[in-house]
Amino acid sequence: MATTSTTGSTLLQPLSNAVQLPIDQTYLHSSKTSSFIRHVVATLLGLYLALFCFGWYALHFLVQSGISYCIMIIIGVENMHKYCFLFALGYLTVCQVTRVYIFDYGQYSADFSGPMMIITQKITSLAYEIHDGMFRKDEELTSSQRDLAVRRMPSLLEYLSYNCNFMGILAGPLCSYKDYITFIEGRSYHMTQSGENGKEEIQSERTEPSPNTAVIQKLLVCGLSLLFHLTISTTLPVEYNIDEHFQATASWPTKIIYLYISLLAARPKYYFAWTLADAINNAAGFGFRGYDKNGAARWDLISNLRIQQIEMSTSFKMFLDNWNIQTALWLKRVCYERASFSPTIQTFILSAIWHGVYPGYYLTFLTGVLMTLAARAMRNNFRHYFIEPSQLKLLYDVITWILTQVAISYTVVPFVLLSIKPSFTFYSSWYYSLHILGILVLLLFPVKKTQGRKGTHENIQLSQSKKFDEGEHSLGRNSFSTTNNVCNQNQEIASRHSSLKQ
Repeated sequence: MATTSTTGSTLLQPLSNAVQLPIDQTYLHSSKTSSFIRHVVATLLGLYLALFCFGWYALHFLVQSGISYCIMIIIGVENMHKYCFLFALGYLTVCQVTRVYIFDYGQYSADFSGPMMIITQKITSLAYEIHDGMFRKDEELTSSQRDLAVRRMPSLLEYLSYNCNFMGILAGPLCSYKDYITFIEGRSYHMTQSGENGKEEIQSERTEPSPNTAVIQKLLVCGLSLLFHLTISTTLPVEYNIDEHFQATASWPTKIIYLYISLLAARPKYYFAWTLADAINNAAGFGFRGYDKNGAARWDLISNLRIQQIEMSTSFKMFLDNWNIQTALWLKRVCYERASFSPTIQTFILSAIWHGVYPGYYLTFLTGVLMTLAARAMRNNFRHYFIEPSQLKLLYDVITWILTQVAISYTVVPFVLLSIKPSFTFYSSWYYSLHILGILVLLLFPVKKTQGRKGTHENIQLSQSKKFDEGEHSLGRNSFSTTNNVCNQNQEIASRHSSLKQ
């Protein structure tokens, strides 16, 4: 959830956009130059942009990446994923501690630690992918792990290019190593896709699609998000929720409505940053995900959010599935799928540590654990009573939408306020009501894991996945386990199938 605005020159984003189109799409197209040259240019230009924005603090990117690469080479494939994980996350935490508590407490800006958060994701995810591909047996892997497994050790240039390329050095988003290499080698437009008979068919006969339409659409979203943020967000500060006069005089309906509106107004800055980052990658030719059933090119391979699904979420999980998607995938791949106990709790704790060291982060994610488990219990115990008729289902969706939006807003207030005192001031003004309600739900409605229900749930989930791939953008789709194998619909369904552990 970390914002990605930079503290460098305001010329940065126009510069990066202007450079990427002519260099990567024209002069350095994969059909005109070697992968080696593309790796060199991507790395050098990325380091230049980092130096331009952050000065010599950009050396942290090289230090973190360089030491992690040495760990992989020295330790070996059996245990390198553990040591890379501990080092990369520890190095990031040390940098965040020094930045927050020594230099810049309370200044909510993405300094050099912002890009380091993305590099940490890349270092750890690649270490696990190499471990999966070079040490573990295929039958031990899930379908998504098998798909993303890396079968050979990257060269130092490939490693630095993946971590520090100019497309994602500032704001990401995270992408898998295999997808990045596929793009660098120019194989993004010649991927295999499942045909009607279930066999893979080569799509090389199609012409290379242009990203211009997708880029323009995303830039329009950026413009609207920025306009909304500059005109409305500043007039509806989240801090007003803890204003003494407001707390003393406002009625409960007013408090609830303002809480929702103030957090709604705070989201467009994330929409702007993540959509712009996605557009930048698309402008360079990265992010192509194949064609839909109508033959239209899809440029959402590394998209980080789905705004409509976020705003229309009818469950806590649906909101998380569509918010900061690539980070959610990272958490799933390096933590949730591999946790030996309490995967939900471990995943939220890792997310808090990765985001930074402000106390408000930990309050938000610990509250998020409670809200997630309570929402899951309510859904499993009551949703099946409201499937039919359609009017009853509509009523259920409206009620769960209201409850979800209020719960999300209540949960993330400390994330915005950052500090302990104002966060507890807010929760005290609400008498910790949703915390208490969540605990009561878990005590009264425990989740019963039965084989029959699980099977039913799996069938529903697979049906939703199929509808999604056919272009029906239903609110219930599970994007949390979206696979990075471009256009392979069967593997997408299998990947989503594995996420039912949640």
